[in-house]
Amino acid sequence: MGDHTVRRIDETALPPETGPWLLPGATAGLVARTPWLRPDFADGQGVLRLASHTFAVEVDGARILVDTGIGNGKQRANAAWHELRSDYAERLGAAGFAPESVDLVVLTHLHTDHVGWNTRDEGGTWVPTFPNARYLTARTEWDYWADAEMDGPRRQMFRDSVHPVWEAGLLDLVDVADEGTDIAPGVRLLPAPGHTPGQVAVELSSRGEKALVTGDSIHHPVQLSHPGICSCADIAPDLAARTRRRLLDSLADTPALLLGTHFPPPTAGYVRRAGDAYRLVPAPPHH
Repeated sequence: MGDHTVRRIDETALPPETGPWLLPGATAGLVARTPWLRPDFADGQGVLRLASHTFAVEVDGARILVDTGIGNGKQRANAAWHELRSDYAERLGAAGFAPESVDLVVLTHLHTDHVGWNTRDEGGTWVPTFPNARYLTARTEWDYWADAEMDGPRRQMFRDSVHPVWEAGLLDLVDVADEGTDIAPGVRLLPAPGHTPGQVAVELSSRGEKALVTGDSIHHPVQLSHPGICSCADIAPDLAARTRRRLLDSLADTPALLLGTHFPPPTAGYVRRAGDAYRLVPAPPHH
């Protein structure tokens, strides 16, 4: 993409029951009536395909990671995430992103499946996985969770995956302007509130080409056809839906790529208007 190289680093496919839990409005019947989702994004029975992965971006020699997935060996309430053992770290290394070589880690929001590889287990202690990186998140996001009443599982996640980074002095809080805030050449954080108050999307631009990493403003391509479908995890569903429509409208019928944080392969696509909603046209893969 221009001078940027973007790689999807796979962590794990999410189990079939994820869709009905995460997006209860995306019923099997509704999915079945959205034929362009098949075969990549849903199966013939109307079951959504979802995945956990992160994006590794090379920008002017800098190595940037957008989100860090579920992580390995962590105590989680969600059975699909509990004590995960994936070879994500090996895949990251194979892509040329050895942990000590990563310069910047962008956390779109502070949810469990986006911060997990922030830390790794070293002799029973959670330590930052990327010791030479700055970790960035929006100040609005940090401030929200600092004041929120958290349940046990979320407190556990902050203890093992967020606080060790903060305590190591590696976490920077970014004031994200309404029009977006640049954090590196051709890398901009855009406010995408609703799923969480301080969530950001990440806009990548180079030589006239653009891509947008969604965070969880869009969980699945079914939300292009039905932008009003919200996630059970959205803190402010109406705001989340407005954010989704705004982002989709900005991409619709342009050459910009949409990179979905939980979209299964082919993951990247172009947004096209379809009536009063949208559809995703998968981008041909580059290898």
